[in-house]
Amino acid sequence: MSTASTPPALPQPPPAIRANQHIYSDYFEEDFVQTLDNNILQLLDRVWFRSRLVGFENFPERNNPERPLIFASNHSGMAFPWDAIVALAHMWRTLPNQEGLPRPLSAPLLSQSTLMNPFQVKEFWKKCGCVDATTLNFETMMYYQDHNLMLYPEGVPGIGKGFNKKYELQRLASSMVRHSIAHRTDVVPFYTINGEYLNPYAYSWEWLNNWSKKIGIPFIPLGPIVLLVLLQPWSFYMAYPAQLTFVLGSRIRPYEMTDKTPAELTREDYTALSEQVRQLMQTEMDATVAKYGQQPYRWRELWQRMKENWRYFPFFLPVAWPALFQEFERQYVRHGRRNFKMQLDKPGAWLRMVWNNPFTLAFFIPILGWIPIAIRGYKGHRIGKKV
Repeated sequence: MSTASTPPALPQPPPAIRANQHIYSDYFEEDFVQTLDNNILQLLDRVWFRSRLVGFENFPERNNPERPLIFASNHSGMAFPWDAIVALAHMWRTLPNQEGLPRPLSAPLLSQSTLMNPFQVKEFWKKCGCVDATTLNFETMMYYQDHNLMLYPEGVPGIGKGFNKKYELQRLASSMVRHSIAHRTDVVPFYTINGEYLNPYAYSWEWLNNWSKKIGIPFIPLGPIVLLVLLQPWSFYMAYPAQLTFVLGSRIRPYEMTDKTPAELTREDYTALSEQVRQLMQTEMDATVAKYGQQPYRWRELWQRMKENWRYFPFFLPVAWPALFQEFERQYVRHGRRNFKMQLDKPGAWLRMVWNNPFTLAFFIPILGWIPIAIRGYKGHRIGKKV
């Protein structure tokens, strides 16, 4: 096995990669992320999700200065991807100058329709720094210098695996291992604990998920929340108040797990290496779940946080999130305001938001509310189109 500690100099990107490097800055807006965090995510995290970063005190540095680290985490089953939102927001506000902050590769389905953006905030994922997880984009991001890279290598099957498979890592994308070997950069796992309880006791069937993907929804969770989604469309995006804990794992160096060069490795080799990585991550995650995953909700702590932040009621509750996100989009996207502060502690703030954003009412209309939501959510969609 190779044990070289100093990576060799790597060639410049090929022309196709250079031509695609516009993806670094096409949509990503640091002002968007900072304003969103100041006005919404900090409150939701402080009260509802109460996230913790464990082991991130000495944030990982690149082993190969010319290539980003590949951060990889397990996905939370059957829930809207609040786990990724909260993890990245917490890192954003914790890391000095966002040094080393990972930018995510995300499933293209998340950005192909407005419906899959939280409460229909247009281009939410891409403005937050997400890049569609295509083959060309992955390779292009391996030459990105400003930040590291993050992905959920289970892909959509990881989100839609069902509560009966909670904390069971699904097959990992071999592309993660392939790029780690080709660019001699480390895989840095971190484990999302309690995310499985954002929407507990929900299950899925492959035939149903195959149908839902055709309309731009990665999966359909069948569980206690299904009826509520029909009667109150806002619950499509909601999450239960699980305390999210993100635990940094041990570095994995796939390029030290084989004696073959990238040119010699076959598809079967990469599949076998990916399975080795999956097993390493599964073993470490099992221990992490045993330590941090025994009390997912911590109801007493939740109640205490609510009392401490009572002046922001009801905005830390999911029922108020539609107005919160719609007002943010009105000010930032439609009116072009920057560095603003939403006065969430002012009397009547929620009513004023609904007044200024009447579309919010659609999220509370049983069944029929889905009609305007679907019309807006699929307007200009790119479902079924190549990205």
